[in-house]
Amino acid sequence: QVQLVESGGGLVQAGGSLRLSCAASGRTFSTFTMGWFRQAPGKEREFVAATSWTGGRTYYADSVKGRFTISRDNAKNTVYLQMNSLKPEDTAVYYCADRRLYGLVSNVRDYDYWGQGTQVTVSS
Repeated sequence: QVQLVESGGGLVQAGGSLRLSCAASGRTFSTFTMGWFRQAPGKEREFVAATSWTGGRTYYADSVKGRFTISRDNAKNTVYLQMNSLKPEDTAVYYCADRRLYGLVSNVRDYDYWGQGTQVTVSS
């Protein structure tokens, strides 16, 4: 089992920045990929970014490429999502997710463990 706890969400004006954190505990030695997803009201959960747990490869959704950066600190078992130039359409609950296999993938069903989410609200 893996437990994931997100933090860092909040209210920010358009153009501002936030950094989300996801602390992992439990059987993290079996983690190969970490991802961030988001879900806006009335919409399906969508992929934002992913990183390999070792090697540092990253993958982004087109909608956030160039604005968001995913990174990880293996010593702290923590993954981050730096979000810059935020837009009102970035408003959503943001979730981190753990995948037990290699591969930077964007499908919700390919991730095995999920956090509770953290709310990000961007005002215009």
